[in-house]
Amino acid sequence: MTTPGRLSDPYASDGGSANLADILERVLDKGIVIAGDIRINLLDIELLTIKLRLIVASLDKAKEMGIDWWEDDPALSGAARRRELARENEQLQARVAELESRHDDSRRHDGSRGARAEVARDE
Repeated sequence: MTTPGRLSDPYASDGGSANLADILERVLDKGIVIAGDIRINLLDIELLTIKLRLIVASLDKAKEMGIDWWEDDPALSGAARRRELARENEQLQARVAELESRHDDSRRHDGSRGARAEVARDE
């Protein structure tokens, strides 16, 4: 028997009431997309447009949909941070090697000029 004025719970299954955990599990399992745009116009001149896209899903569901940007974000992934640090380290080592090579070349050129100057003075 239902009480007048009370609506049946649309999320209830098997006659029981659904709790927040059940609802959250369903949303994460299926995924949900919320999209919207905010536009601010002044005298038919668009001043600002904000596009909002919100996807709520479990990590497994997101990967299934091809969404995995957090795996490449160094702020969110330890592996991505290590890859970034390794890349930066390689770049710095290459830069140091280049600078050392330039320094050695300039020392060789300075040494040969000095020897020429001494030969010129002896003559």
